[in-house]
Amino acid sequence: MDAERFREVMASFPSGVVVLTAFGQDSLPRGLTVSAFCAVSLEPPLALACIDKTSNTLPALQHAGGFTANILAAGRELLARRMATKLSDKFDGIKWRRPESAHGGPILEEDAVAFAVCTLKETIEAGDHWILIGNVIDGDHDATRSPMIFSRRGYFGL
Repeated sequence: MDAERFREVMASFPSGVVVLTAFGQDSLPRGLTVSAFCAVSLEPPLALACIDKTSNTLPALQHAGGFTANILAAGRELLARRMATKLSDKFDGIKWRRPESAHGGPILEEDAVAFAVCTLKETIEAGDHWILIGNVIDGDHDATRSPMIFSRRGYFGL
């Protein structure tokens, strides 16, 4: 199957919109938007994310030893699009806070319905991506807000 047809097939599967964050070697925040994020295990609590090998954020995610998965709220399309770019100043004007763990990345409380702070357990090479498996050590959610989903190359609220 060619890449374009595969994209069209996968675009028919709705997914949540997650901004993965970490701190780079320079201690500055880094982040990227992913739609491939899911739970792996309850005992122990594990989650995975798939990251393109060409991502500018990948080195920070690997170096930091952990990341935060911010599950975006409905209406945060501009943030999702911004974090999907290769801009170096993605966090300018974005409110965030540090997690209690040294391993997590910025928590986007105003923009996320939930977050999961993870230590990096394993990385697996898979085609043109890396699969990052994280041990979830902290997290929270806001049940009063709705998440945003991505389907057929568009963003929608639930």
